[in-house]
Amino acid sequence: MATKRRGAAAPAAAKRGRSEARAELCAALGDAALRERAGAAWARGERLRHDAVVLEPAPFRHGVIPGFLAGSAFAEALRDELLGLDFCGRRNDLLSLQQSEELGASPAPHVAALRHALCEEFQVWLSAVTQIELEPTIDISCAKYEYTDVLLCHDDELEGRRIAFILYLVPPWEKSDGGTLDLYSTDEHFQPQQITKSLVPSWNTLVFFEVSPVSFHQVSEVLSQKCRLSVSGWFHGPSVARPARHIEASLARSPHIPCDHEILYEWINQVYLDLDSQAQIQEEFEERSEILLKDFLKKEKYQLLCEALENKEIQWSSRGPANKRLYEAAEEDSLPDTLKKFLQLLRSEALFLLLSNFTGLKLHFLAPSDEDEDAGEGQAADTSGHSSPKPEQEEAEQPVNGNSHQPHQPESSPEAQDSETQSSSGSPVCAGELRRWTHGHYTLVHDSQATEFALDLLFFCGCEDWDPEYGGFTSYIAKGEDEELLTVNPEDNCLALVYRDKETMKFVKYINHRSLARLNKHPNKTGFWDFSFVYYE
Repeated sequence: MATKRRGAAAPAAAKRGRSEARAELCAALGDAALRERAGAAWARGERLRHDAVVLEPAPFRHGVIPGFLAGSAFAEALRDELLGLDFCGRRNDLLSLQQSEELGASPAPHVAALRHALCEEFQVWLSAVTQIELEPTIDISCAKYEYTDVLLCHDDELEGRRIAFILYLVPPWEKSDGGTLDLYSTDEHFQPQQITKSLVPSWNTLVFFEVSPVSFHQVSEVLSQKCRLSVSGWFHGPSVARPARHIEASLARSPHIPCDHEILYEWINQVYLDLDSQAQIQEEFEERSEILLKDFLKKEKYQLLCEALENKEIQWSSRGPANKRLYEAAEEDSLPDTLKKFLQLLRSEALFLLLSNFTGLKLHFLAPSDEDEDAGEGQAADTSGHSSPKPEQEEAEQPVNGNSHQPHQPESSPEAQDSETQSSSGSPVCAGELRRWTHGHYTLVHDSQATEFALDLLFFCGCEDWDPEYGGFTSYIAKGEDEELLTVNPEDNCLALVYRDKETMKFVKYINHRSLARLNKHPNKTGFWDFSFVYYE
């Protein structure tokens, strides 16, 4: 009986323990005079500096509250409770971190107490300061950032989100540890321009900011072995109007350059110019929609290419904005002759025909059409310029508008106008650039990214001993999904071909701090290069 009584009493004791957990906020939040000063500064877009609250108007309105939770005991117990939660690793184009489930209904006593304090006392204070009628409920979760984890540039905008908050529960933290909350200025198109403020995480400090079309921010990569633990979420309120998204100009598309087929024999490994090999490649490509062609260039040509890429006279320009991409692209006018000639190869009529043979796509009028194949007449076109189909017949069969495989874009967008101009002849076209990739570079999937039928070509240089753990690989995903369909890793002298449809998106994974370890073996190699081209039928 005694044992039974003790067992029955245990839940009651646990319940009492849960009910005793109470989150008290710093006393200054109850100071009416300070609240009025804060509200006036927020409304006027002015700075407020106080020991308990700091408000800043730039680059967008945000606030910092050190010592947010009164007393260290509750904060420490909250941290320990959070570290005991189940975390799920999240990895996609935008982020790399570990995240808990939504904590809105968590029964954990200190989490529940924090949630209650945020939804009651702090929500009232925030509403008074920001003059936003905030709802008494929040989205809330916990995140752990460890070595190389990152959350790249975004604006947090989602229907109803009005105020974002982050409560840091970190060990002593320095800027050199990374993991800073970086705030971006914006240009006239409401696009992120540059980081103008970096907030270093600090124990028991809460940061909040207004979610708006200009609230671009990131969590920089964690560079130490410390754990960056935080609780974050959003307060909701009436939605606000958002300006139309800026549509940027796309890379210029152009038809092939008339060029003698001898350029292929000058550059490309003879194996890939054999018609039987091309037929085998096409068979594999048509089955898988992708292929990797190793040792694509002649060894001596590849060596010349790598040497030319080291030329200090090449001018590299940073490509942004940060909510879409960050890498360097070469200014073609500054390139040495070897690189210009290779770009000429990639844009040449001869390569268009060779790609047709590799893929079965109609990238040249000499390439067999679907009708030919259906009639049993399909064969690889001879890249020396001879093929069974008649050029006149093939040209006549091209679509009149030439847009059967062009991306669907708003009629008023620059991309749509460029696309109509560049492909009005019905001829296949291409667009591409030479890119340099180093630590901190990436591309993101974004709302304005074109969804289209296209052939991607990637040719890599300077990738010796590149580890996929460094990032820098190109990932293909189904639209709206995180699961990878295909990953293309950088590999020396490799040509990657990938055909994607309107339901497939791509990104280059963030290159993390681990990549710097490669300098131990290759002191002069901080990254790699790729020639990135897209071909359209």
